[in-house]
Amino acid sequence: MRLFTFIFLFFGLLSFSLFAQEKAQKVYTFKIDADIDPAMNRRVKLALEEAKAHEAQLIIIEMDTYGGAVTDADEIRTMVLESEIPVYVFINKDAASAGALISIAADSIYMAPGASIGAATVVNGTDGAAAPDKYQSYMRSMMRSTAEATGRDPKIAEGMVDERIEIEGITAAGSVITFSVSEAIKYGFCEGEISSITALLKAQNLESAEVLAYEEDTIDTIISFFLNPAISGVLILIIIGGIYFELQTPGVGFPILASIVATLLYFIPYYLNGLADNWEILVFFVGIILLAVELFVIPGFGVFGITGIVCIIGGLVLGMIPNEDFNFEFVPDSQLFTALLTVILASLASVGLVFWLTPKVNEWGAFRHITLPNTQERSQGYTSSFYSDTLVGKTGLVHSRLRPSGKVEIEGELYDAYSRGEFIDQGEKIIVISTEGTSLKVKNLATEA
Repeated sequence: MRLFTFIFLFFGLLSFSLFAQEKAQKVYTFKIDADIDPAMNRRVKLALEEAKAHEAQLIIIEMDTYGGAVTDADEIRTMVLESEIPVYVFINKDAASAGALISIAADSIYMAPGASIGAATVVNGTDGAAAPDKYQSYMRSMMRSTAEATGRDPKIAEGMVDERIEIEGITAAGSVITFSVSEAIKYGFCEGEISSITALLKAQNLESAEVLAYEEDTIDTIISFFLNPAISGVLILIIIGGIYFELQTPGVGFPILASIVATLLYFIPYYLNGLADNWEILVFFVGIILLAVELFVIPGFGVFGITGIVCIIGGLVLGMIPNEDFNFEFVPDSQLFTALLTVILASLASVGLVFWLTPKVNEWGAFRHITLPNTQERSQGYTSSFYSDTLVGKTGLVHSRLRPSGKVEIEGELYDAYSRGEFIDQGEKIIVISTEGTSLKVKNLATEA
């Protein structure tokens, strides 16, 4: 009797243990349902990390994309190949171009009725024409090596890229391979036709598994919002406008604070998505420094000012595109054009806004506490000059070169002075034409003669 009781308890505990293990199974799912770009690259990275953290036994990617950036596709397919957790792809509709590359990196591929896989030719982002052969060669290489790694026919994988490849019974020269569901199953690029992820789980005897789905958190939603080129344009407008107003009215604080916040909101999302590198952000700040040097240290507008503006615009543009240093080979033309257009239009809009807004600032009640809105007339006893008007008309010599500011000597006394914009060399004769602030406004006497 005791023997029967022991056997009963043993098998009861074993059944409970097996049941508990089955209940503990976890399947993690996420979607690739948009263009393959840095944002999608980041989504896949976060999703795979989350699946590992949840100790999932299987990852299912629901695929529906026409492709996108080759560089991001390469990084995603590498992550899929290196995943310690088995990865299945469920092609809900289309897995074209970069989508096909990522799909064949998975351990198993399942397709919905009417879905397709293939057409991995690299095209440019303007008119959809095939890109030069060096891009096709790179894509062929990735497709071939990925197919080899997952046990699929590398020749067929290459044929999805190169229309020159002819495979008897599959494709003739002049067209790239695109498989329907039945064709993909026949040639080993699909394990089966499945109508949904639920059906896929049932086919794998995972009906009782806990299904976890990737969801963007608040931070990712905010980042996606600020990656919109329209929002980036508004931020650029605030950045440039804030810098200008702060330079015009130093010490106010609000314009430069708005510019700093806009700069952070501009660069951080692109940085987190792998677009903006450290050196690109550095180029932007070097541009700000060069512009400040031009305005405050070296009066006038020359090399420092122009270089500063180029660096500012260059930093903003480079931060938006997936270039590798100065290599733009795999940057889609449309993305480069969008970045340039966004920065240039936002900069022009900022300049226009500055000219429109500057005369109106004093009319705002909020600025009356920090600005002087009224005109202080000389007839009312106000004067902007530190010197007496008796110096007007007096002549002297340039003591240190005016470019356009410097020092002049008049009747044995040194005075701060500035010209009307021209440079006047040391020793040249000058005449005082007005007294303004703590400086004298002068002009070259030789020019007057």
